[in-house]
Amino acid sequence: MSKYKVEIIENSRLKEHEEINRDHLAELLAQIKKDGCVKNPIIVDKDTMVILDGHHRFNCVKELGLRFCPACLVDYQCPGIKVCAWRKGTTVTKADVLRAGTTGKKLTPKTSRHLIPNRPTGLNTPLSALK
Repeated sequence: MSKYKVEIIENSRLKEHEEINRDHLAELLAQIKKDGCVKNPIIVDKDTMVILDGHHRFNCVKELGLRFCPACLVDYQCPGIKVCAWRKGTTVTKADVLRAGTTGKKLTPKTSRHLIPNRPTGLNTPLSALK
């Protein structure tokens, strides 16, 4: 069971720290349209509103012209939340992620990998709830 609360957040409040892969976006967008829902909430730092995980889901919601996104707000400074790099030989820190999100100087796709214990999964938010 997750200890986190999922909220419906207005897209304009959210800040991206990473660029997206357009091919993956197209695949995910087709799946979300077919399902009629967003299957998992994005993960967001509660203090800065920087998206930690779920950039493609967030961009799908925007592409669909929806105003809101399901989001799990977390305390990014919590020692239980970890960040590492997807690619070997690369390092990324929480400070790097927050800097990218708050300055708009996004990192390349799949730079950061967040490990969030007990993150909420399997929650289906209907697209109609995000208008």
